[in-house]
Amino acid sequence: MNTHNDTREKATLLVVDDTPDNLTLMSGLLKNFYKVKVANSGEKALLYMEAHEVPDLILLDILMPGLSGYDVLAQLKSQEKTRNIPVIFLTAMSAMEDEKKGLELGAVDYITKPISPPIVLARIKTHLQNKAAADFLRDQNEYLEYEVQKRTREISAIQHVTILALTSLAETRDSDTGNHIRRTQNYVKVLAEALCKHPRFAKTLSETMIETLFKSAPLHDIGKVGIPDAILLKPGKLSSEEFAIMQTHTTLGREAIEHAEEQLGMEVDFLTIAKEIACTHHEKWNGTGYPRGLKGDAIPVSGRLMAVADVYDALISRRVYKEGISHEKAVAIIFEGRGTHFDPDIVDTFMTLQEDFRSIAQTFGDSDTEMEKKQKQMERFTQG
Repeated sequence: MNTHNDTREKATLLVVDDTPDNLTLMSGLLKNFYKVKVANSGEKALLYMEAHEVPDLILLDILMPGLSGYDVLAQLKSQEKTRNIPVIFLTAMSAMEDEKKGLELGAVDYITKPISPPIVLARIKTHLQNKAAADFLRDQNEYLEYEVQKRTREISAIQHVTILALTSLAETRDSDTGNHIRRTQNYVKVLAEALCKHPRFAKTLSETMIETLFKSAPLHDIGKVGIPDAILLKPGKLSSEEFAIMQTHTTLGREAIEHAEEQLGMEVDFLTIAKEIACTHHEKWNGTGYPRGLKGDAIPVSGRLMAVADVYDALISRRVYKEGISHEKAVAIIFEGRGTHFDPDIVDTFMTLQEDFRSIAQTFGDSDTEMEKKQKQMERFTQG
């Protein structure tokens, strides 16, 4: 009577042996319990793997012409498709060192001939059960990994939407166009990618950090939402008192993001860089910037990168209250600020990326329509 359940009846076994009598013997023993396939050489066994679905378990002889059982197992273990198939050596080689070698190569069991049918069936049953458990765990792990990746993508999308929402809020009141934001975040990205192997920046500018910088850069002027219209939208030059108020947009930006975190009841890792950029992108290398007068390496890398990106874009960009200057003049001004306004190593890298900056500026250039909208915004303010 068949004592094996339906699951094991459906299991497929491949028997590999160069002796016809052995293949006949094993087929007769196993056929009532499993789907049995046979191969009379190691080469044919490997061809079978290429042409068919892999079996659930392999019974493999060692001493065969051509490829030995050891050779076959080594090739099975080297392929993604076949590396997890349990292999039982079924051999006349009974020396301890032979068994040791077989198990070290990855066989799950080692049975010597002449065989005991009940022992062979029992061991096959055990290893099929072990395989089923391993396959289940592997499937569960793959499912969990998929869910983790899915959740990670969702979190990344939420971060992106959050930053876009905050950025859009700032854009409604800022005299700069939305393309200024797109240009500066791309400037920061190319600078960071070029500096990631520099001895001074390699530990900071990881792939994850560069992605975070790109996402966070649009929030560098978020604090301008707290600047009064009379100052933010003034078409002419600011007075010293007005400029002092304008400078507070750096701390207002950091505080706005901190307030959002307080509402959540926790600090949010991906906003840490956004706070740095908002608060420190007007600091200067020589300590004469604002709001805190930070100097040199005391200025976060994110703020130093944004300083170059922001100033370059402000110089070349046309605004309703000014015309932009040429790319060449802007580059000269950035270079002149090397070691005073800007980190010298970042400026040196900027100089090698001039054409990348020019290309980004052209790709995300301001249209006449955008400038007209900003002009009307300014006119509504002055008329009001």
